[in-house]
Amino acid sequence: MRSFASDNNARVHPEILEAIIRANDGDVISYGDDVYTQRAIEKFKEIFGKDIDVYFVYNGTGANVLALTAITKPFNAIIASPMSHINVDECGAVEKSSGCKIITVPSSDGKIRIDDIKKLLHAKGVEHHSQPKVISITQSTEVGTVYTVEEIKEITKFAHENDMYVHMDGARIANAAASLNKSLREITKDAGVDVLSFGGTKTE
Repeated sequence: MRSFASDNNARVHPEILEAIIRANDGDVISYGDDVYTQRAIEKFKEIFGKDIDVYFVYNGTGANVLALTAITKPFNAIIASPMSHINVDECGAVEKSSGCKIITVPSSDGKIRIDDIKKLLHAKGVEHHSQPKVISITQSTEVGTVYTVEEIKEITKFAHENDMYVHMDGARIANAAASLNKSLREITKDAGVDVLSFGGTKTE
């Protein structure tokens, strides 16, 4: 019997346990200056390009909070799917930490679309409204659907034309890449995504 309720319910992959045991041999300097952290950063730069910055956090909520707080001001709004983790499962963490309002647009499949996002742009420049600044998409979505490269490019182009950023919650990013038969870079950086929360635990 296997449960798909959450990655938090599942066992650790044996290869990950073996890697932890190997890394536990000897002493290393702490706070990210160790060889393992540096090796991981180099791997990310090998995949996504040398001009990226990498920040490690404890979990997906921490990643989303850090990413979205870094690219917003408290008077901004973040546009997302009503099914998104930042809206449903993260207990208001993004709103509490960033000060931003999360505004959802209709979605029956976890994906959001430009026609629905456009309807929110009437608030831009109006002092009585939170100012839309970020479009946050999840890849793969919370219900297992996947944005194509073309769909992502359409969203990022629209966002950038309207002085907005695109954040991708990549909790299941490896599954999306496998499903699309594309590289991680093709479905993120090359498609115009500004900030990626890269999930490493939901790949088994």
